[in-house]
Amino acid sequence: MTNTRGQSDPLDDFVRRTVSVEDVEKTVYVSGSGPAVVLMPEMPGISPDVARFARWVRAAGFSIYLPSLFGVDGAYPLAGARETVVRRACVSAEFRAFAGGGTSPVVTWLRGLARLAHAECGGPGVGAVGLCFTGNFALTMALEPAVIAPVVNHPSLPLDDPGGLEISDEDATAVAERVARDGLRVLAYRFENDRWCTGQRFAAYRALLGDAFDGRVLEAGAANTNPPPFFRDVVGCAHSVVTAHLVDQEGHPTMQARDEIIAFLAERLRTRPE
Repeated sequence: MTNTRGQSDPLDDFVRRTVSVEDVEKTVYVSGSGPAVVLMPEMPGISPDVARFARWVRAAGFSIYLPSLFGVDGAYPLAGARETVVRRACVSAEFRAFAGGGTSPVVTWLRGLARLAHAECGGPGVGAVGLCFTGNFALTMALEPAVIAPVVNHPSLPLDDPGGLEISDEDATAVAERVARDGLRVLAYRFENDRWCTGQRFAAYRALLGDAFDGRVLEAGAANTNPPPFFRDVVGCAHSVVTAHLVDQEGHPTMQARDEIIAFLAERLRTRPE
């Protein structure tokens, strides 16, 4: 399906499901066939750009599970979302937006979603792709054994500590142990000069995970110069590599990043990208 810039996305090529994990219900948009990939939205929600990336992953031979975690599903990201979505999420008990909070409780629900997706789709395991506010969730989801392909895109939490990781000490130790034991690799992307996901943060990931952390940095000048208003006026820098700041041109660095993510998922989940 195509979507005109500035318009909302009806998401009508996805099946809208209500998924319950430990008596907590959330909406999940599901589509595709093949091994499962849980794609978590960036702020301020499941935007048309997030849905476009989901469709690209689906077209490569995967089942997409796209949970609604905040915002208005399918909405075009406007600057006003800072007051209506971001502030609400920052004080929500489901998220740990600031330093010292540890792992966000919503990750427990997401691990349950990964287990469900694996049971429904089969294959060797599940991919987990986080974006921005949910970026680090892909790493902490790896405490679920079904998750074998974590992709951490421009993780922004904790918002008040540029060198911090949104993870408890206990979970950090457990994740590092699982990465070493099972030979997991963690793929990650950010733009240089991103004030929400800094080089200090990538250094913290490498300190935790060692060579298992594959952090890739794109030049800031490669970013789309005409992102939606939320990213222009609120984010204010090159940030979202494969969504709002992606340039949809063959051979462009952001498109190469998209292709590398899909190839990583294919390698880990043992499928061949088309």
